[in-house]
Amino acid sequence: MCYMRPLKDEAPPSDGVLYVFYNFETTQNTRVLDGGATLHVPHLVYLQQFCWRCEEVEYAERQCERCGVRKHSFWADPVGDMLTYLCCPRPWVKKVVAIAHIAKAFDLHFILNRAVLLQ
Repeated sequence: MCYMRPLKDEAPPSDGVLYVFYNFETTQNTRVLDGGATLHVPHLVYLQQFCWRCEEVEYAERQCERCGVRKHSFWADPVGDMLTYLCCPRPWVKKVVAIAHIAKAFDLHFILNRAVLLQ
C-alpha cells in the first residue's frame, strides 16, 4: 500500500550552479614526531570549473561568457586562496558545488583544518 514516485530521467536545473573540481598537491618534508612521521603540506591547488553554459565545451582552455576562466592554480596560500576565490560574489551563482579529487581521505582535510583555525 506504499506509494513511491517513479524516478525521473532528467537532471535538476543547474542554471545558477557553478561546479568546481579541485585537487591539492602536497609535500611531506615537515617532520611531526621523532618517529619519522611527516605532515602533508599543500603547496598547490588546481581547480577547473564550469556552469550550465560551458559544461558541454570540451576544451577547458576556452573562457566561458558566464563563468570566465575555467582553470585556476593557487600557489602562495593554496587553501586560503581557493576559499577566497570560491567565496567571491558572482551575481548569477546561487550555489557553488565543490568536488574534491579525494575528499574523504585527503583533500577535504586541508579545508577543515583552515575552518578550525578561523574560529
